[in-house]
Amino acid sequence: MRRQKRDSSQRAFIKGYQAGFNGRNKSTCPHSDETAIAQDWCNGWREGREDNWNGYNEQACQQKVMNL
Repeated sequence: MRRQKRDSSQRAFIKGYQAGFNGRNKSTCPHSDETAIAQDWCNGWREGREDNWNGYNEQACQQKVMNL
């Protein structure tokens, strides 16, 4: 059975979440500033930073990403 490909906005959110959770700087966003995908990446980054600050561990992060 083939896996469905996630849409680009969801992939951007997940990549941003992982970057934020791992403590990377927001300026490492790989997308242009004015695009909707960049906004999705930044939203994921913010949520990842917040989860990191709230003390979530690596397993909780992976589980959250799997459920998205």
